[in-house]
Amino acid sequence: MFDKSDPRTRLSAAKGAPPASDFVSAEVCRFYGAAPQITEGGSRTWASRGQNFILLHTEAAPGAVLERHAQPDEYVLLLPDRETGAIAEAGGERIEAEGYSLVIVPPGDSRVHLPEGGRAVRVFSPCAEDLASLCSNAESFATRWPNIPPYAPWPAPLGGYRIRVYSLDVPPEPGRFGRIFRCSTLMINVLDPLHGPRDITKLSPHHHDDFEQGSLALAGSFTHHMRWPWVPDMTKWRDDQHVLVGAPSLTIIPPPVVHTSRGMEDGLNQLIDIFSPPRRDFSMQPGWVINADDYPMPVEPPS
Repeated sequence: MFDKSDPRTRLSAAKGAPPASDFVSAEVCRFYGAAPQITEGGSRTWASRGQNFILLHTEAAPGAVLERHAQPDEYVLLLPDRETGAIAEAGGERIEAEGYSLVIVPPGDSRVHLPEGGRAVRVFSPCAEDLASLCSNAESFATRWPNIPPYAPWPAPLGGYRIRVYSLDVPPEPGRFGRIFRCSTLMINVLDPLHGPRDITKLSPHHHDDFEQGSLALAGSFTHHMRWPWVPDMTKWRDDQHVLVGAPSLTIIPPPVVHTSRGMEDGLNQLIDIFSPPRRDFSMQPGWVINADDYPMPVEPPS
């Protein structure tokens, strides 16, 4: 249920997903106050995951290099701060990316050099199995979460794999929801910055039938409100949750939980939503995906 001013009122209702009868709790990973999973050369990295994605949040020392060897598929590098640029090397290319940008890194070997240090967020598909075991919440996914189909990538980019850099300086546009980018493995929605607490009369409680949502808080704080469905078996009922998180943190919301998030701080509240693989419903909306011309959608199976 969306406020009438929310662009998501244009989305069609999902169809074809069977009613859910098994549920899991949301995952809440607060990076602040927690020990990092990786420490190297003065840099600290926190690693957490959902069922279909893995996230590494790095506070890099000046001159840090983030490397991947034999990476099986594309991943996303997010540079959320204007003062934190990077030099990305992969596939024989060397590209300088300014801060406040999103970089798609191709499969294979790659290096990300952060001359000034700063924050860098990397998001991978579950195919990065070596990273999955490092995650703080790896044990939560020892058994596959219900209601989520197996991960399947989308088609390769037009013109082949290469480093692609996209600025986050995308002004809000009436009728568009956030700033959405996709690749063959992931969809990242860098929501428009919110200054001050969110209006409690314009929240957006909704659910997803068959995909999880990762919500990465990068500034401010958020209350994630979540409600599990009632089913005939009362032993599977769960209490509502109202989880307050600061930044940086990652919350993974499982389907089919009804959820909405409220920015809480008087200053900047910045949230980024993560989906893997990309969402078809968002991709079907004209103009919503900023880089849609670079990445084709899969052919829809016949009904």
